Amino acid sequence: MEKQYDVVVVGGGPAGLTAGLYALRNGKKTLVIEKSVFGGQIVNSPKVENIPGFEAISGDEFGDKMMSQVMFQGGEVFFDEVTKIESDGQLATVYLDLSEPVSAKTVIIATGTKHRTLGLENEEDLVGKNIHFCAVCDGNFYKDKKVVMIGGGNSAFVEAILLADIVSNLVMLQDLPKFTADQKLQEQLDKKTNVEKHVNTKVLGYEIQDGKLCGVRYLENNEEKIVECDGVFLAVGLIPDNDRFKDLAALDSRGYFISDENGITKTRNIFVAGDCRTKSLRQVATACSDGANAAIQACNLLNA
Repeated sequence: MEKQYDVVVVGGGPAGLTAGLYALRNGKKTLVIEKSVFGGQIVNSPKVENIPGFEAISGDEFGDKMMSQVMFQGGEVFFDEVTKIESDGQLATVYLDLSEPVSAKTVIIATGTKHRTLGLENEEDLVGKNIHFCAVCDGNFYKDKKVVMIGGGNSAFVEAILLADIVSNLVMLQDLPKFTADQKLQEQLDKKTNVEKHVNTKVLGYEIQDGKLCGVRYLENNEEKIVECDGVFLAVGLIPDNDRFKDLAALDSRGYFISDENGITKTRNIFVAGDCRTKSLRQVATACSDGANAAIQACNLLNA
């Protein structure tokens, strides 16, 4: 017989762990399932300074604290990958890759997103060390240093505007013939005197010396060039991982769940939270807010 829970949370990032915490505080039998690492993408940041309540904390430590808090409240957590969810609106069956399925009266999907990378040699090893995705989180590590921003859309320009006020020099590399960010963002960045911009480029690889990134090798007008730098920020897109749940919750054209902060979906007992849903800001604080909202909605349904 399948083990049954009041709430099963799919995803152990800030949204999922907050959802689990709120469900537990409401007296619900709760399970949080994570396929890789509890804490989500934040664990890649060695130092985070924009989480309320902490002057500074490593992403890894923050993730551990959140998981410990859920376990302290009596929640169950374990590693596995959810391959499919079936629901009749009253009871859901959550299928797992390595374990037997579990049953849930409600499910909160908080699978987040992952940052798109370039797939270059050594890139994976450098993420969180010299390659980053968030200027708010990691920009201050490069105060008065030189960094490269790879990307040319709205996200890249928002990050670049923040970085330009921190670093000594910022070099932007865009693979398209022109930058695609909104005109107002481009005008804001144009006011910065320490920014150098290049279009029609193709990043070929990262230069490494003594185990640390020291430059970016790229092609521009069929000429191979190297720009020396202390760090790289990637803004080449996000990838949601929602396709396997599309029968339960509607997706937009980019693959994000269509839902507001309450996390309600077209399926009565399925909710979504965090970066996996349509939203304007993807940060730890907003993910936690989503998790709390979705959990309260789930608990209201259970209490009805």
